[in-house]
Amino acid sequence: MNNMCVAHRGFSGKAPENTLAAVRMAIALPFVRWMEIDVQLTKDGVPVVIHDYSLDRTTNGHGKVKNMDYEHIRRLDAGSWKGRAFRGERVPSLEEVLSLASGRLRLNIELKTSGEMYPGLEQAVIDLVNTMGMREDVVLTSFDAGVLQRIKELDPRFRTGLIYDSRSGDPAKKLNELGCSFLSISSDRLSPVLAKSLAERGVKIMAWTVNKAKEMRRLSAMHSDIMICTNRPDIWGDIFLQA
Repeated sequence: MNNMCVAHRGFSGKAPENTLAAVRMAIALPFVRWMEIDVQLTKDGVPVVIHDYSLDRTTNGHGKVKNMDYEHIRRLDAGSWKGRAFRGERVPSLEEVLSLASGRLRLNIELKTSGEMYPGLEQAVIDLVNTMGMREDVVLTSFDAGVLQRIKELDPRFRTGLIYDSRSGDPAKKLNELGCSFLSISSDRLSPVLAKSLAERGVKIMAWTVNKAKEMRRLSAMHSDIMICTNRPDIWGDIFLQA
């Protein structure tokens, strides 16, 4: 199948992002084979699935994820902001999302961190994924080169991916230096030349965040290997399943 569909934070166009509801809605679409999620650590070291460093936008809580215990975060409502139907959705633990996705979806897990913000994050994620027997179905991605290096030191069997959003520089060179076989790149930074050269080297490319049909078609025409990361997998389905 051309241009695989990746559900961005689950089916986040319809459900509250990075919740079990969003994961279930993504799983319900048989053509969604991949999902992208974000992981951080609670104060007491539990990997949780949430994008922002702060709780304020997607929950009824306040403050930083890293300053809160898991029990506190668990009690928050992470659904109401998206609509009354989702009241009572929680911030899920990574373990809950892995359990739900296992055997159904492959995962691009972004480690949301910078510098020394979350000591032990890499190890915690690696341990969970290995315990669930999901290493082959996972790529671990980050903007932070240090994180990608630590993953390779802790368990070189993991596939790693660089997230790239810079206007300049050479992503291909950086991937080489870091031993990454996956590039997560802003869709407007991707050129046909870069797409072709990376695909020839066996690097998987994921373009984000693509919610318009026109942009999906543009990327599809550029290269059939480009994975399309979207909040609206339903629009992807309308285009590529009708083709």
